[in-house]
Amino acid sequence: MAGQSQYQLFETAAGIAAIGWADAGVTALRLPAPAASETERAMLRRLPGALRAAPPAGIAAVIDAATRYFAGERIEFFTVAVDPGEQPPFFARVYDHVRMLGWGETTTYGAVARALDAGPEQARAVGQAMATNPVPLIIPCHRVMAAGGGIGGFSAPGGSQSKARMLELEGVPLPPVQQGFDF
Repeated sequence: MAGQSQYQLFETAAGIAAIGWADAGVTALRLPAPAASETERAMLRRLPGALRAAPPAGIAAVIDAATRYFAGERIEFFTVAVDPGEQPPFFARVYDHVRMLGWGETTTYGAVARALDAGPEQARAVGQAMATNPVPLIIPCHRVMAAGGGIGGFSAPGGSQSKARMLELEGVPLPPVQQGFDF
């Protein structure tokens, strides 16, 4: 199956996740959702034509690490081989920078832009890169927050609540989330 995209679903404490891979490494990661069917549909949208297969040892190790992460164990993914596919050059730089954020370490969209010698107007582009991150958790987009410490958006299942749960797992203090207005 050389060159063919493959994937596998796996269960975590947060729901059913999926991982996709090819020869060069992990090409996709779908964060946990409540239903396997939802996770599988999302994975196949990302990797059309991928075949569900038993993971090789290196991918099985990433699955094990992700499972342990969602169980609350401190896990880093710095050494996992990834192949995010063709990306705009700025997005690739964003992914390289964000990938170095460790457990419980957060930053903001604007700070990432500044770290890449881009102006503050590029904070939105950082947000777009995070929203289209093909391998969340490995490239820890959940650790990039809005200005002022707000959660910001999150395109994974469960949206910002999932992002908050991941940050809480890592011990990141979060501001209270306003659920509505009380008049």
